[in-house]
Amino acid sequence: MITKDAIPRVLGNTAFDNGHNKIGRIGNVYVDDRSGQPEWITVHTGMFGTRETFIPLGSAELRGNEVLVPYQKEQVNNAPNVAADVAGHLSEQDEATMYDYYGMAHPTIPTGSAAPSKQRKGDNAMTRSEEVMHVGKESQEAGRVHLRKFVVTEDQQQTVPLHKERVRVEREPITDANRDQALSGPDIHDADYEVVRHEERPVVSKQTVPMERVRLATDDVTEQQTVGGQVRKERIEAQGLSEDETR
Repeated sequence: MITKDAIPRVLGNTAFDNGHNKIGRIGNVYVDDRSGQPEWITVHTGMFGTRETFIPLGSAELRGNEVLVPYQKEQVNNAPNVAADVAGHLSEQDEATMYDYYGMAHPTIPTGSAAPSKQRKGDNAMTRSEEVMHVGKESQEAGRVHLRKFVVTEDQQQTVPLHKERVRVEREPITDANRDQALSGPDIHDADYEVVRHEERPVVSKQTVPMERVRLATDDVTEQQTVGGQVRKERIEAQGLSEDETR
């Protein structure tokens, strides 16, 4: 049990749940107006610690600078939103709501006594908070690249040498060397002699030949990008100070 003597050690320290998970920083302690004993603490929860959540102190323990409460962090974070009035008191209705939420019995009030209110105990200091911008990174699809193969037709030309035969008429006079051959046939007659001419012509054939292999690859490159955003900050100024006090 945490007594009123331990309030200075509780304020500003950290609350942990029953699994020793950090819940948040303790901002205020609410005490019973009649007994002065602490009954509630408020812990900064939520994103950036901007929400104050009430936790009962009935079964809490103070170990060094840590306040251990018998609840789970998720239960504390989901507690109803209640707030103190301008005088720093927790209303009886709001306290009943919190008792019900944490499954606790309502305290009994002696006959003829007024229900004690719970007054906030602080350290006479105002907490100034501000939002802190955190920039993270996430991977997303930026586009897709496809390899597509298709067939095109193009004209090609090559020059090749072609050989062909040409026929010419040769005449030779009768000499002693060819006289016998010339007189071997009949004297006068019709005759026909044929010579076959030859020539080369171009022949085109095609063969499929592998030329190269193509694949898609990715390279990891890093570029700097500036990310901007708006954050809120609290400013604290003192009002009503004399000229001597402001120096």
